[in-house]
Amino acid sequence: MLPVKRSLLPTVSRFLDDNWTQLFDWSDQDLLGPNMTMPSVNIKETGDAYYVEMAAPGMKKGDFDIELDNNILTIKSEKKMEDELNEGEHYTRKEFSYQAFQRSFNLNKKIVDDAKINARYADGILSIMLPKKDEAKQKPARQIKIS
Repeated sequence: MLPVKRSLLPTVSRFLDDNWTQLFDWSDQDLLGPNMTMPSVNIKETGDAYYVEMAAPGMKKGDFDIELDNNILTIKSEKKMEDELNEGEHYTRKEFSYQAFQRSFNLNKKIVDDAKINARYADGILSIMLPKKDEAKQKPARQIKIS
């Protein structure tokens, strides 16, 4: 019989997953088709907002379609890749292309102020700011006097 090694990592991982699920539901929203790729996403939090940053180099801001419907934020793009090859040229290897993608996030309506969401695209990064509602913002600690 071999000794069983237990790790705290799965427990911590489950804790983090549960907390992230409260804001973003990652389940089965990003199904890939045959000509689809999945751009990487970073999500960071401040006291006032969440920020979604999506790596999408080589795109233009008009290539994106961002929609909020029933608390589901969907980011999608479909771009026809035109090969600009001169006569006699051909690819021996072609690894990068964003032909089409879709990412969806289920927003917690108790936390995110959906009327104030905004987005911008610069330097290959699509940035979306999801402001928190005032009641969801962390308030500073206050001292309570004993009477």
